[in-house]
Amino acid sequence: MGMQERILGRTGVPVGVVGLGAWQLGADWGRVDEDEALATLIAAHEAGVTFIDTADVYGDGRSERIVGRFVRSLPQGRTVTVATKMGRRGPQEPGEYRLDNFKAWNDRSRENLGVDTLDLVQLHCPPTEVYRTDEVFDALDSMVEEKRMKSYGVSVETVEEALLAIARPNVATVQIIFNMLRLKPLEEALPAAEKAGVGIIARVPLASGLLSGRYDEATTFGADDHRTYNRHGEAFDQGETFSGVDYGTGLEAVRRLAALRPDDATMAQFALRWIIDHPAVSVVIPGARNGEQARGNAAAAELPSLTPEAHAAVREVYDGLLRESVHGRW
Repeated sequence: MGMQERILGRTGVPVGVVGLGAWQLGADWGRVDEDEALATLIAAHEAGVTFIDTADVYGDGRSERIVGRFVRSLPQGRTVTVATKMGRRGPQEPGEYRLDNFKAWNDRSRENLGVDTLDLVQLHCPPTEVYRTDEVFDALDSMVEEKRMKSYGVSVETVEEALLAIARPNVATVQIIFNMLRLKPLEEALPAAEKAGVGIIARVPLASGLLSGRYDEATTFGADDHRTYNRHGEAFDQGETFSGVDYGTGLEAVRRLAALRPDDATMAQFALRWIIDHPAVSVVIPGARNGEQARGNAAAAELPSLTPEAHAAVREVYDGLLRESVHGRW
């Protein structure tokens, strides 16, 4: 029995509901050597993963190149959808989001991935003003016409940005942080996407590993790991690291959530299943640094849906511990 599939928004392409986020294969999470990265991709694919999410800045192109190598190694007839991102190779200013830059970034990604036409290119968390700029979307439309890419989407930091993007007629997908510690997308973003036929790609589903249940107050991360250097948003949006949740508060939330975990699931699988239970989500993209993690994540798709009581209890934990600090920010 294969993994359950859903349609990836306006791309029209079916993808396995658990994908793979390839940030960890680039760097920023400590070192992962190339053979191990390829082994992770192979294990994920064998477990039913058909969607891989990368970006041109992960390891300065290293993640794209490794993913490209993997895709070229697949036997005839086996396909995966590869999404990449562009927009963070230069200053984060609205004026940088223009056609000549897009083409240069696009050329580089196509070369890294070894393809003429990219499956899906997402703007990589651009400034909010970019979503309001018609010329940006005209430029993206022209690149689809030129067959530089099949579809485009956006990766957003806030629900407001998600709603602006969903209103654009050719945005295929919106990637947003959505997990048990970040419930705000449930109110407007997910219903609006579902109504418009836009795919939701749920990122940071395990809150940078917090929801794996493996961390405690004594856990330390390497100096080259964003869980050390970006806890307060020093390098990029704070929401990307532990979902923007204060580390100690997050640990307490995870302890309460762990009491709800079904017997047949790990904490990470429980957290992923909770996301999959929302039909507006096309694909959830946990990262993995080895084959065992990739297989464990994929297995979440096989678990039965959680009970309404479990969903209500997750909301209670959020309302009691987290809503006040994160709900208004993103």
